[in-house]
Amino acid sequence: MAYRKAVERQPRRGGEGAEVPGSPQVQGPCTPPRSPQASARYDEGPCRQLFPQQEPHPQPAGHEPSVSCRVPAPGPGPGSRPQAPAPVPPTPCAPLPRAAPGRGSPTWDYNPQMPRRRPAARSPAADWLCARGGAAGRGRCLHVRAAGGWMAVLRGLGAARAAPGLWWRAARASAGLGGRCPGRGRAVDAAQSPPTFGFLLDIDGVLVRGHRVIPAALEAFRRLVNSRGQLRVPVVFVTNAGNILQHSKAQELSALLGFEVEPDQVILSHSPMKLFSQYHSKRMLVSGQGPVVENARVLGFENVVTVDELRMAFPVLDMVDLQRRPKSTPLPRNDFPAIEGVLLLGEPVRWETSLQLIIDVLLSNGNPGTGLATAPYPHLPVLASNMDLLWMAEAKMPRFGHGTFLLCLETIYRKVTGKELRYEGLMGKPSVLTYQYAEDLIRQQAERRGWVAPIQKLYAIGDNPMSDVYGANLFHKYLQMVKRDGAEERGAGGLWKPRPSATQSCASILVCTGVYSPKGPEATRPAQDAEEAPFHGHRDFSFSPGLMEASHIVNDVNEAIQLVFHKEGWAL
Repeated sequence: MAYRKAVERQPRRGGEGAEVPGSPQVQGPCTPPRSPQASARYDEGPCRQLFPQQEPHPQPAGHEPSVSCRVPAPGPGPGSRPQAPAPVPPTPCAPLPRAAPGRGSPTWDYNPQMPRRRPAARSPAADWLCARGGAAGRGRCLHVRAAGGWMAVLRGLGAARAAPGLWWRAARASAGLGGRCPGRGRAVDAAQSPPTFGFLLDIDGVLVRGHRVIPAALEAFRRLVNSRGQLRVPVVFVTNAGNILQHSKAQELSALLGFEVEPDQVILSHSPMKLFSQYHSKRMLVSGQGPVVENARVLGFENVVTVDELRMAFPVLDMVDLQRRPKSTPLPRNDFPAIEGVLLLGEPVRWETSLQLIIDVLLSNGNPGTGLATAPYPHLPVLASNMDLLWMAEAKMPRFGHGTFLLCLETIYRKVTGKELRYEGLMGKPSVLTYQYAEDLIRQQAERRGWVAPIQKLYAIGDNPMSDVYGANLFHKYLQMVKRDGAEERGAGGLWKPRPSATQSCASILVCTGVYSPKGPEATRPAQDAEEAPFHGHRDFSFSPGLMEASHIVNDVNEAIQLVFHKEGWAL
């Protein structure tokens, strides 16, 4: 009691929740300035270059805002006089925006530059706790703002004397924080408003390179995931990959990113083929690699034939590889059911075999064992996904994608017939249909989480200007057209009508960890002297330079998440 009375007699400065003497508040270089003297440094520093159009959030008169970066300093020792904190030189930390009025902010902030040691003795009037958690948070400090001030903390410590094993739980309860200790680097959403925006994240070149996770992706998801391991905003992973099962891709992402990714959060390039139900009962030739049959059945196609099965039925069709040519001429078959369409799910392994047999099917109207005097036109329906000409793996240079295979197929068909190969459906980025499909999954995800506010903004983060940037801008243009002209929303060639959309915009954010490089010739060549850059898009998407200009260009996905949170007034 004598100790508590001594504490209560200490003068309070700044009212409830005042800062502890000896614990300096650090003005980070990316925090909006609070004084005219700091404004000059802010205008000249890297933050103004990163956010040139962003202004600091206004604060009420007489209000001293809290600080996102706090560095604990040792309190005064016994019998010593508190010393003024030494000035901390600015360091190039990540931008630390303030929460906009009306938005909640995390109860505590994680500082990755905090020392891995427990600070020295602290003032008894401290309104924070430093706890050594489990393996996930050992040696790190959680700065907890006690809702009832330092007396609430003392009440929690008093409860610890009655039950020593529950000291941390009692202290958190007194501070108004329930639940288990949050994981390292994950914010606790105390009073965060429901999100009105969502993310469409590319995978290759943004989150991973081949089978290696990009370090910035781990930092980004520490901001996106709360203490309960749940996403703070709706997120859908939109990839043009297709040679893998949806649930397998979700498991792969879960292992790499450190939190559970549900299969319905993953959109593969061919996922929108589920909407083409008029072809699901037809006999379709499927091209690709990996679990192509399983993927086709998941999409709803009931009767599929692989390229290998077709080659075994008609061995004389595949003649490029001398080792695989038949040693004798087999008897012709007339019991093989006709093929009624072609599914192109991804790049195959033996391009020469797939190109030859697909052309045979199209020229023979689905009967490759027979010959026709003239090729039918229009030909059988063709559904294709993944138009990426190039993609980024571990190699220093981009690799051929399925778009390159489609280019070969289209060129051969035009050269042989003199006509253009036609598609009944083109899926994957930059198709508007893929973004409509992703928007619907974002809406469903928000409904499952109980977020009642409509999702009005989408942010598409990718590394490929042609697929990610072009697709996001094309979808944004489509949304503006629907909003302006009142046009009816349509999908899948008019065969599928999406639900009424609340989405008003789709912004494109380009990262420099994949296909796009700011050091590339297209990024450094002067515009007035530059030749027209080669168009890497698909033939059916007209070249529009404006659609390839990203709304924002950042270094990596972590900076992209920080940028969006800053724009939306969300705390990091």
